[in-house]
Amino acid sequence: MQIRFSRSLIALAAVSGLVLTGLAVSPSWAVPSYPSAAEVAAARGNVTAKKAMIARLEAVIAAQAKLADAAAKVAQIKGEAFNQAQDQVDAMTTKVNALQSQADAASAAANEAKQQLGQIAAQMYRDGSSGTSMNLFLNSGKAEDLLYQLGAQEKVAQQSNTIYNAAILKQNYAQSVSDELAVAKKELASRAAVAKSAFVEATNAAQEVQNIVDESERKNKVAYAQLANLKDTAADLERQRAEGLAAEARQNAGTSMPIAPELYNVGSANEAKVATAIAFGKEQLGERYVLGGMGPDVWDCSGLTKASYAAAGIYIGTHSATNQFNTLAQARKLIPLNQAVVGDLMWYSQESAFNGDKYHVVIFLGGGMMMEAPNPARTVRIVPLRYGELFPYAGRPSA
Repeated sequence: MQIRFSRSLIALAAVSGLVLTGLAVSPSWAVPSYPSAAEVAAARGNVTAKKAMIARLEAVIAAQAKLADAAAKVAQIKGEAFNQAQDQVDAMTTKVNALQSQADAASAAANEAKQQLGQIAAQMYRDGSSGTSMNLFLNSGKAEDLLYQLGAQEKVAQQSNTIYNAAILKQNYAQSVSDELAVAKKELASRAAVAKSAFVEATNAAQEVQNIVDESERKNKVAYAQLANLKDTAADLERQRAEGLAAEARQNAGTSMPIAPELYNVGSANEAKVATAIAFGKEQLGERYVLGGMGPDVWDCSGLTKASYAAAGIYIGTHSATNQFNTLAQARKLIPLNQAVVGDLMWYSQESAFNGDKYHVVIFLGGGMMMEAPNPARTVRIVPLRYGELFPYAGRPSA
């Protein structure tokens, strides 16, 4: 039995359009409606009305951005839950495959031993042997009872006895491995079911992000044009301004970079390996975010970081933001954020606990910038570092 919920197949399914929907992200705020063309036209002739209309339009755009960010965060969290569940499936699949090989080998050895016993019993019969010795070989299942009852008064020849005992051990070992394999297969099936459920939730969340972003773009297209009309500017300039304000708001969601004490001494980054990892990541700029994606042209956050450092010959953990944090923590490669340098990994978490789940991971580029595979509605990109929910420790894979 072999069960594998392949990430590559998931990515392929998503690219092919196999996306499940149905998860709603309910905001705690209402998105205001944008004004009609008539309202905008009426406001142009009055300074006070114009200011109020501009504020109303900007509120529409800001609320849409906030809603999209909230949905993207849900998608990241659920995506990480799937990655962790899939890690467990992968580990259990490896265990089942190893046990299956052991069980096959043990069964073959036990069968060979049985054949040897049969040959000895046949030889004993031809030689006219009888009594306990014959019973031991023809009724091996009752061997212990016979030996106990008769006090082992009769024994087979030493060589035959050695073969017999070895055969019993081989049969017992084969049964033990077979029992362990059966338990592992049940656990694998259970973990596969959990991973499948997590995949459905993450895929639904991803689709919800796309739906919200599509709706935002539709509404904002109107809002940008109306702002341009009111302010005598261009719609594209208003779009750029709104996106800049939204990015600034996201960055300022946390007041500043979190402070944490130094845990231990971490070596300097290997500049050559960091350059290789970053170069690989930059080659993926503009490529799609897909749940479970790790190339060649679709990515999720931990898939991008894992592949980038793999290109530099560095293993940073499994395809999971949380596992990558734990891997670097176990390797004693964590540093406070204020000591981070180019190439270090940074994580986002809703939990303050050191061993809590990390729902997003990025590569720090220095100068307040980071590279990430952000969410299902955005491609791999380089953006300003966001402080909100940034975990206080970074990781240095190349140290």
